[in-house]
Amino acid sequence: TGAISSLQRQMEIQESKLRRIRSEKELLQQQLREREVQLQAVSDKFCSLTEEQRQEEVVAMMEEENHNLQQVVTEQEFQLSEQNKLISELQGTISQLQAEAVTTRLHLLEQKQAQKKIQSQLEALQHTELQTRVALDLISSKFERYRNKIIQATFSVEGIQDPQAELTDDEVLEAMQKIINERTEFQQMLKNKGSK
Repeated sequence: TGAISSLQRQMEIQESKLRRIRSEKELLQQQLREREVQLQAVSDKFCSLTEEQRQEEVVAMMEEENHNLQQVVTEQEFQLSEQNKLISELQGTISQLQAEAVTTRLHLLEQKQAQKKIQSQLEALQHTELQTRVALDLISSKFERYRNKIIQATFSVEGIQDPQAELTDDEVLEAMQKIINERTEFQQMLKNKGSK
């Protein structure tokens, strides 16, 4: 948005310069027309003189006026040429700024679309996380019930003392292993005595 505003300000500055140069061009053209009017007035003035005076005055004045007008025309033509060149450059700059503004808007649109996509992915991940937490809570609950059943089965065996405090998983495994070892030894002993 800042880039677009900057480009628009630059465009406004260039367009302002263009308007100023066109105004100066119109002023020069107006001055040229005024010179033509002055020349016509001089011409009308000499119409009232005698033919001989008229010719002498006309020749002298026309030569001077022609010289002055030639200089003015040459100068104004040069200024008009420079202004036309500057106008062309300014129009090129304005076109370039407009193209940059379009490119910037497209870039912003792409960024917004990418942001929407990321937001959608984030929402999907949050939903997945919630489902995972629910599943984890369910598994943890099942595991805790299973662990309690193992502890209950392990310490309900005759000869095993009830735990005095909360057991760790290693302590439960150790108690189960002890029961398994004792039963294995007992089965081996019966086998050695020939009993089924």
